[in-house]
Amino acid sequence: MLKFVRGLCAAVAAAALLAVAAPACAQAPATPTPDNPWVTLAPFPEPFEDLLGATAGGKLYVFGGLAPGWRPKALVFEYDPANDTWSKKKPMPLGAHRFALASHGDRIYAFGGFKYPESGAAAWEPVNNAWEYDPASDSWKALAPMPSKRGAAAAAVVQGKIYVIGGAGAMPGAGDAAMVPTRRHMTVGTVEEYDPKTDSWHTRAALPTPRNHPAAATVNNRIYVIGGRIGSAFALRGSNTDIVEAYDPGSDSWGVPLERMPTPRSAAGWGIWKNLIVIAGGENQEGGALAGFRAVEAYDPARNQWKAMPTMPHPRRGLAAGVIGDRFYAVSGEPQPAAGGTPSAAPAAQALQLDLVK
Repeated sequence: MLKFVRGLCAAVAAAALLAVAAPACAQAPATPTPDNPWVTLAPFPEPFEDLLGATAGGKLYVFGGLAPGWRPKALVFEYDPANDTWSKKKPMPLGAHRFALASHGDRIYAFGGFKYPESGAAAWEPVNNAWEYDPASDSWKALAPMPSKRGAAAAAVVQGKIYVIGGAGAMPGAGDAAMVPTRRHMTVGTVEEYDPKTDSWHTRAALPTPRNHPAAATVNNRIYVIGGRIGSAFALRGSNTDIVEAYDPGSDSWGVPLERMPTPRSAAGWGIWKNLIVIAGGENQEGGALAGFRAVEAYDPARNQWKAMPTMPHPRRGLAAGVIGDRFYAVSGEPQPAAGGTPSAAPAAQALQLDLVK
């Protein structure tokens, strides 16, 4: 059973799962308290929504960002947990948001995403660019492009190969690839495998439940695709799902749906801790308005069970997240009101840490 270094919020300890509208814990302190095990870290220097996180070499890297008007920021920042400091790195070669991100060895890989159109009105234009980032040299390298153009996919690594799963793209044969909420587009179940050794791609068995903005993580050589959005890539046009499905690359097959995620959501942050998949925050569209989640839940593939974890002090969507050692990090994103609640008082630059133990 999971325990937490400095205890749970009282409301969480008594609950089997986290309710979005549950009373909030106090503002995250500089040091944890019995009522709030989250710790406030050095603020993120350039806060935006639609950030993504990856870990390499004992550090957390935060990529992306989306400015008002749907203009991608191409940010890259390195967080050093030993010194609680942020360092700005070389920006991504192409400004895009909601690309798929994965760490493999000492490198970080980014696939696809949505760029701002070169002409015309603001929109999301799916791309198939693929990039390798080397944190040691702070350098980027272009890779063979994905076979398909899509954004809001997720990526995970199994035995040296990277699988890019799901997402959204333009309708087949569409004359204009740019995506806007009022124009029909496709949510896809596409799965494409990238081999870094040969810089090549192969198409694999499709995700049974097509979705965009999901979480994806590898445990014991299987990839678990969790939650996400169906119907549309745009939050107010799509609907969250709680479906969990597992992929076995060895047999190129998908199993039956697994235990549903307690809180259906999309655009969440996630990380792997001791073979548990931890999902934090995310986006909610109920009532025709954007709202965020404070909920943090952990999935145990071995038991096919979910467990509630301490909620974040404030609801957020489009946040970056990652696990280093026994600590879960949640960074920036867009502060949101909880479903049916009042606007969040969280600073957009807030970075948090949750200590975990067995």
